[in-house]
Amino acid sequence: MKALPVEPSNAPIAIGPHIRAARQAHRMTIGQVAEATGLTKGFLSRVERDLTSPSVASLVTLCQVLSISIGDLFAAPETHHSRWDESPHVSLGGTGIDERLVTARSERRLQVIRAVVEPHGRGESELYTVDCEVEVLHVASGRFTLMLSNEDYELSAGDTVTFPGREPHSWSNPWDEEAVVLWTLVHPSSGAWPEREI
Repeated sequence: MKALPVEPSNAPIAIGPHIRAARQAHRMTIGQVAEATGLTKGFLSRVERDLTSPSVASLVTLCQVLSISIGDLFAAPETHHSRWDESPHVSLGGTGIDERLVTARSERRLQVIRAVVEPHGRGESELYTVDCEVEVLHVASGRFTLMLSNEDYELSAGDTVTFPGREPHSWSNPWDEEAVVLWTLVHPSSGAWPEREI
């Protein structure tokens, strides 16, 4: 069996954005990194913009200061493409609603659920909570009512409400038109799938 004649690529690997992201994650300025590594600010700035390549020794020092491995700089980003027709159905309760998980099943930091709500669809009559840190509701089309324990929000297309995940709530679409909403659930670092509490 013949191997495919793939020619090696001479294109440089861009590590600058990864180094900049690691520095920013540590809330460090270029000056602070320069002081910790013994490298100049100008050199570090050029490295972050991929205008120069650091030596192996400089790269090792830089990675130690930023608490990242050299391998992390060259790893392909972990991406997942979700197709709508393959998105799994989920049910957080209610009637007249079709909910689908549109983020990767393996993603535990946050989850996005796209819901198509029929006219006069509604959530549970009892307010419930979701086990997550923060919930974000965005109305993509139509109108939608979010009911919290102390206030009801009548929302139109383009409106967004952010509230604590453990805030008791329910919802309804009392109008004669379909609504499409996106629920974003931001989870604690443990990353457990949300459970409803009534």
